Amino acid sequence: DPMIAIFMGTYNGSEFLEEQLESIAAQTYKNWKLVVSDDGSSDGTLEILRRYETLWGSAKLEVRRGPSKGFAINFLSLACDKSIDADLYAFCDQDDVWLSSKLNAAVELLKEHDMRIPHLYGGRTMCVDRNLNIMHPSPLFIFPCGFRNALVQNFAGGNTMVFNLAAKRLLESAGIQSVPVHDWWTYLLVSGAGGHVYYDEYHYILYRQHPNALIGLNSGFMSRLLSLISVVRGSFAQHNDLHVAALNQSRELLCPQSKGLLALFIRLRGGSFLQRMKKLEVCGLYRQTWRGTISLYLAAFFNKL
Repeated sequence: DPMIAIFMGTYNGSEFLEEQLESIAAQTYKNWKLVVSDDGSSDGTLEILRRYETLWGSAKLEVRRGPSKGFAINFLSLACDKSIDADLYAFCDQDDVWLSSKLNAAVELLKEHDMRIPHLYGGRTMCVDRNLNIMHPSPLFIFPCGFRNALVQNFAGGNTMVFNLAAKRLLESAGIQSVPVHDWWTYLLVSGAGGHVYYDEYHYILYRQHPNALIGLNSGFMSRLLSLISVVRGSFAQHNDLHVAALNQSRELLCPQSKGLLALFIRLRGGSFLQRMKKLEVCGLYRQTWRGTISLYLAAFFNKL
């Protein structure tokens, strides 16, 4: 069975950490190891991790000191570490609960494919409150995953993502980049390199929504309204600035088609109003929901791509 290295980034996560660790221990798929990078927690997070390290053994759990530069850099410090050897790799948040078949679902899909080609798996989550009461599932995406989507939207939360060694080699080659989030960057890199991206319409994670979460699901009327406001104010454009800079630094990793699309996207962002609207159609960029499509065209209209 493929060995899975699970990458967890922690920061002051003691309130829910034990539940997450127990859900990992309860996985039906047993060939895994957990590598935790703690970003300078001042609560009881490290004490919990050290206790489980003693309980599970160092072969099953390794705790490291993180770079203390934010959660995205913390996760990428693990994903870009060439010394972590496994067949598959999974991102893991500190405050979720994994259903027992979470890892097995990804392994069953990925192990059937050529491991020399970059593969990335991700999917839906079930949103719950701090007490694990069911709220709603994440939106169901129906359009194909690919670079035309990745340039303007992530396809899944990092807490669902599992990827193979070829995809990790891409992340290593690109190095630790200053990007908004590690998961969207992984999607951009794998799809841009011509890798395969798989979206699972089923959920295997209880995604806890609480005020102290480092990142939450963009759902609900107010969240969607705030998302549209952030597009108009330029937050979307700022994210794209960082993505374009990182992709330009990693151009040699992209396939020819993605290089051409990236160049067109860069020209689109700097064009006049008519050029932006025309090239947006030529690029074929798309988001997964009608609300997302509206926000994309609003961004183009206000020159905030």
